[in-house]
Amino acid sequence: MKTINYVLTGLGGQGILFMTKIFATAALNKGYSILGAETHGMAQRGGSVVSHLRIGEARSSLIRAGAADFLLSMDESEAYRYLPYLKKGGKLFANASPDAFPDEKVSAYLKKQDIEPRAMEAAKTAMELGGPRSTNLAMVAFYAAFGFGPLNADDLRATVDSMSPGPFKETNLKIFDACYDTGKSMI
Repeated sequence: MKTINYVLTGLGGQGILFMTKIFATAALNKGYSILGAETHGMAQRGGSVVSHLRIGEARSSLIRAGAADFLLSMDESEAYRYLPYLKKGGKLFANASPDAFPDEKVSAYLKKQDIEPRAMEAAKTAMELGGPRSTNLAMVAFYAAFGFGPLNADDLRATVDSMSPGPFKETNLKIFDACYDTGKSMI
């Protein structure tokens, strides 16, 4: 299998590491090899958090600039900060207003690099559905709706189901399903 590279980013407290764990667990459940790394320096104070996840036969856990297939960002500013990691033709998913994303200053770069940007207000949706701390799951579901990469929606939903603590399981799955539907409606 060709190595598939994910960069997941956001701010401290947004659940980047848990989101990475969902992707990693789903990949392991399908029998794929994985390598990952994360940095979260000032994460406790809302600082930048970035996680690298490589699915397939990778030799290093870090993804170099211009090599990521996917960038999922829980914060619009962090999406712009880590944009150089995406390869030409990569896919960008951001927790942002679809009407205002991407910023016009970035649009020319995305077009030149053939990067497909997609956005949904994941935080707003999670809040409306009663799970304000489940924005990360909303982004996973939104990504899953487009059918990219080695992990499909069923793989990711089953992993969310198995990893969600009892009291939060129903809300997490409701958020997953709603955000998956939001993504599907954009295709």
